[in-house]
Amino acid sequence: MSQTKKIIEVCGKKIVLIGTAHVSAQSVAEVESEIRKEKPDCVAIELDEQRFKALNDAEAWKNLDIVKILKEGKGFLLMANLVLSSFQRKMGEGTGVRPGDEMRVGIRVAEELGIPSVMVDRPIQTTLRRAWAKTSFFGKSKLLVALIGSAFDDEEVSTEQIESLKNKSEMDGMMGELSRAMPVVKEVLIDERDRYLAAHIWKSITGSNDSRKSVLAVLGAGHLPGVESTLQKIAAGDNELSDTTEIGSLPKKSTSSKILKWIIPALILALIVTGFVIGGRERGATMLGSWLIWNGVLAGVGALLAAAHPLAILVSVVGAPFTSLCPFIGIGFLSGLTQAMVRKPKVVDLENVQNDISLRGIYKNRLLRILLVFLLSSIGSSIGTFVAGTDIVVAISKALKGFFGA
Repeated sequence: MSQTKKIIEVCGKKIVLIGTAHVSAQSVAEVESEIRKEKPDCVAIELDEQRFKALNDAEAWKNLDIVKILKEGKGFLLMANLVLSSFQRKMGEGTGVRPGDEMRVGIRVAEELGIPSVMVDRPIQTTLRRAWAKTSFFGKSKLLVALIGSAFDDEEVSTEQIESLKNKSEMDGMMGELSRAMPVVKEVLIDERDRYLAAHIWKSITGSNDSRKSVLAVLGAGHLPGVESTLQKIAAGDNELSDTTEIGSLPKKSTSSKILKWIIPALILALIVTGFVIGGRERGATMLGSWLIWNGVLAGVGALLAAAHPLAILVSVVGAPFTSLCPFIGIGFLSGLTQAMVRKPKVVDLENVQNDISLRGIYKNRLLRILLVFLLSSIGSSIGTFVAGTDIVVAISKALKGFFGA
């Protein structure tokens, strides 16, 4: 049996798993061949409903509401999604295969044969938001660097390299490297989705669909070992693994994290006020100035690096010191919204957004420029908060020594 095909026969059910490389011509042919040969009662696809619609709707980008995305705090998620899609598309350029072609073929052949198809993956927004929420500040920084680096990587990938992604040794090496570099990201992107996929593949031929005796699942080769192992455990009676309620939702924010959002701004304000009280007007003004300058200047530098409109840069400089003290709104939203108002994306920007993920294209495309302004001004403000906070703590420490020493 091929390394990319696994068959599980339990409880009178037959589950066929086909592992693919998402930009592989060989995978496309294999998916079609296996569906026609197996003629399963159901075809399960590693997609969620949103990605399924996007896969079949080339006009979807024209309806993108960038203001709504920024308002809901999804700018980082959209940028990550675009970068990942662009990376897959670049990999497929040398093979003539579009990302997701094996999924399209699976759905098309199933329809042709009158076989129902089901989407069994977790919503991409949930996956990305869980990964972001569960990652530390240092981990977020590494993730952003990795995403930005992949966006501007022009290295060509050969057909042989793509096909090797389906080999167990190659995949084990990649998973091991990801686990060591970013264990939380690997847990969310791979381990949790292995369990989610397995549970929903199992549900596709059990429960209300108990009349179905076989299912063929099309999924990335990286998920093949984990999904196979989890399916075996679910079939053996591990009902806990089949319940995806927790991993299918956003992680709940702890009470401490909610309080922390208020404590840090309150602490900064308290330190500045203390500076005025025990250090006098001059020292207090110096601490206040440090907060205003570091936050404003670094947020402005971020916007400037994004080649933002002068008005968006001004908003970043003036707004960052205040939004850094407000848990409800970030400077990225204000600067991005300003950029969107003065440089509104055109239809051509929306149509070409996936093709413009490059060093040149990201500055040319108005939609991507808005996201870049959002991203870099936010990063600048975050760095400014850290630097200014450190500066204020040092200043208040000196003030306290002088106060008690006197």
